Amino acid sequence: MTDHSLVIAGGGPAGLVLAAELALAGVDVAIVERRANHEIAGSRAGGLHARTIEVFDQRGIAERFLSEGQIAQVAGFATARLDISDFPTRHPYGLGLWQNHIERILAAWVAELPVTFHRSSEVIGLAQDASGVDVALADGRSLRAEYLVGCDGGRSTVRKAAGIAFPGWDPTISSLIAQVEMTEEPDLGIRRTPSGTHALGKVDYEIKDGEVVYKPGGKVGVMLTESHVGTHEPTLQDLRTRLIEIYGTDFGMHSPTYISRFTDTTRQAATYRAGRVLLAGDAAHVHSPVGGQGLNIGVQDAVNLGWKLAQVVKKISPDSLLDTYHAERHPVGARVLRKTMAQVALMRVDDRIEALRDTVGELLRMEEPRKRFAGMMSGLDVHYDLGEGHPLLGRRMPDLDLVTDAGPLRVFNLLHDARPVLLNFGEPRALDITPWADRVQCVDAAYTGAWELPVLGAVTAPSAVLLRPDGYVAWVGDGTQRGMSDALTMWFGSPALP
Repeated sequence: MTDHSLVIAGGGPAGLVLAAELALAGVDVAIVERRANHEIAGSRAGGLHARTIEVFDQRGIAERFLSEGQIAQVAGFATARLDISDFPTRHPYGLGLWQNHIERILAAWVAELPVTFHRSSEVIGLAQDASGVDVALADGRSLRAEYLVGCDGGRSTVRKAAGIAFPGWDPTISSLIAQVEMTEEPDLGIRRTPSGTHALGKVDYEIKDGEVVYKPGGKVGVMLTESHVGTHEPTLQDLRTRLIEIYGTDFGMHSPTYISRFTDTTRQAATYRAGRVLLAGDAAHVHSPVGGQGLNIGVQDAVNLGWKLAQVVKKISPDSLLDTYHAERHPVGARVLRKTMAQVALMRVDDRIEALRDTVGELLRMEEPRKRFAGMMSGLDVHYDLGEGHPLLGRRMPDLDLVTDAGPLRVFNLLHDARPVLLNFGEPRALDITPWADRVQCVDAAYTGAWELPVLGAVTAPSAVLLRPDGYVAWVGDGTQRGMSDALTMWFGSPALP
């Protein structure tokens, strides 16, 4: 039996980011991944929303994605596009980038960190006790860990083995999705028929002036709504038959890279934690891909959980800190599920739904609804309930351009190592965090610009802010130190003895 402090089942985006967060904190972490390498067949998810780009910027790796993707306004609700170019963020846009590239870039980052991989295997069972979890692998090996995190997808073996319920809604619609070659040039774009919404698009494309421009030749991505909810494994013949029904031809389709199916099945784990077993990403929530939320909230699950697990494993914080993971992320997931179901309903092909969709579109072109929904879809409006107080409390910290004794500095630069930071905007050295100095970095800084949050707008400048490693504000100063010690203890452990 091999021991690790943490074992992660699944090496997709959520698993990779979680492993990186733990490795940055100096925790021994291993990923169990059934694939022999990070490559995936097909493209799957198609990009990153603004908050996910910010999360990567907090770790100093955003440029790796930006250099390969297409910056564009990707936020939307059903068919309504939502422009966030006026949002107060360094990244007021999304990024068009297929998941196979996202995973490749993440895998390269993780390869730079001390993370162990157990490849070509998968978790098939677990048994937890008071001190850890025994993890059974398909190849006959077993691992021992203090905690196990299931990032193993919507059919999560870890979730089932831990006895965590997965309530929700069964599918009402299904779509075939594939990547193929065609001898004829297809009619690219979206087509709406009485049987549903369908789309053909090239895998290789550019975004110019907000419009998708496909390159000639190359592989074609196919998405076809089925006439009935499919249940069997889809075949090339299924794809050909449906393509002819909708387009009158199969365009000489051949040589599929992959053929799959997605539905609007909508489910969420009843709890994200069962003792020493936790869930993140699709293992915790599944829904229609409409709106592009899945990969993004999975990454954000991982960033919320990673530093908490690290502090518990390193005995900095009590085990109860892990309960805040469910308390914070479960409501975020629940909101995504409800809004995704609403979008699926709005995209149905029906005269009455068409009228409703037009009406919703009119509303979302108004300033206040546009900002509210754009903040939600981009992930920039997430607010963890940390109690009453300043509007910054529980929200993402803006990436301000600070002036410090060390020179100009961006806030996100201070989060590259995934460590908490206390920013003091008052009298230099006025805040004493000596008992936490080994855990929390204290920086005296000045900032003279406006403080502005997405959706909320301008807020009062604080005298100090305590930042968690995930970039959310855990305490806001009002010119005094009131509540600072309690916040430091709550999030970063008891004060060290003198």
